[in-house]
Amino acid sequence: MKWIVRLSAVLVVVVAAIVLYAVATARGAENPVGFEAVQAAAPDGRPMALGIWYPTSGSPRPTTLLGATLLKVAPAGPVLGSALPLVVISHGNGGGVASHVDLAMALASAGYVVAAPMHPGDNFADQSAAGSPTLFSDRARQLRASIDYMLDHWQGHDHIDATRVGAFGLSAGGFTVLTLIGGKPDMASIASHCAAHPEFVCAALQYAHSGLLETPMGDVGEFAVDPRIKAAVVAAPGLGFTFASDGLAGVGVPVQLWSGELDQTVPYASNAGIVRAGLGAHVEYHEAKAAAHLSFLAPCGLLKPPAVCTDAPGFDRETFHAAMNADVIRFFNAHW
Repeated sequence: MKWIVRLSAVLVVVVAAIVLYAVATARGAENPVGFEAVQAAAPDGRPMALGIWYPTSGSPRPTTLLGATLLKVAPAGPVLGSALPLVVISHGNGGGVASHVDLAMALASAGYVVAAPMHPGDNFADQSAAGSPTLFSDRARQLRASIDYMLDHWQGHDHIDATRVGAFGLSAGGFTVLTLIGGKPDMASIASHCAAHPEFVCAALQYAHSGLLETPMGDVGEFAVDPRIKAAVVAAPGLGFTFASDGLAGVGVPVQLWSGELDQTVPYASNAGIVRAGLGAHVEYHEAKAAAHLSFLAPCGLLKPPAVCTDAPGFDRETFHAAMNADVIRFFNAHW
């Protein structure tokens, strides 16, 4: 029986070491940040998880595990401040609330309220909408519903300035944001583009047996402008080729656009390059040197799966995100 006692002692030591490491490396912020996880309703009635970060007068503690990241926040702490700007975050295909947790923490520390929905049917736990022709228009409606919830129903809604709403999106989330600020995608071009120039999104749609690749195409839903969004940040946007020609002519708000130098998932020529050209004077462009597509995801926490956390040699994700987050905050601050 001695070996059982010894093994138990070793396990206790290992668990204690993991807990101590997690607490010591918990993601905090310069100023106190509050956090809430709530359930809102998507436009079709499905539950939609929302992560909400905001300035607080509460005392942050390393208490909240979001994905594999332990957050030093004040859970459900009181909201600090009035007339606070709001930023909504749209994750990429298969992402979740934690996809951009470092940016959310930085924005909240800088005086912003931040809301990140987990897109129903298109997240890491649920891909049930992957084959639907309305996948992308549904995402836009879900992000709009997130703004509705924050301005009308969130317990701290009276602390938000409804005239200062911004949006951030990565990959499919970038496409989502572009459609909400006036982009008019030609969804019928997806099938022909994928036939001639296959890229990651084409393989993903083919794997999901998406109606977007069918001819004739099914009903893709409506893409409507949300005039409440006054500024947007778009990183490594997917489906950029659907905005070719004059698809972005209706965008009238300032946009900060990011592209990874080594991004092969959404190639520059058919995505960010088209978006950059289409936005013209409305765009502030940044090329992230040595960044691949997933380099725009938050720095990895306790778990570091290679498929998500591996970057090019010499690329420091933590350092890059600290600089990028500061640029995003500067951009939003300049456009209210």
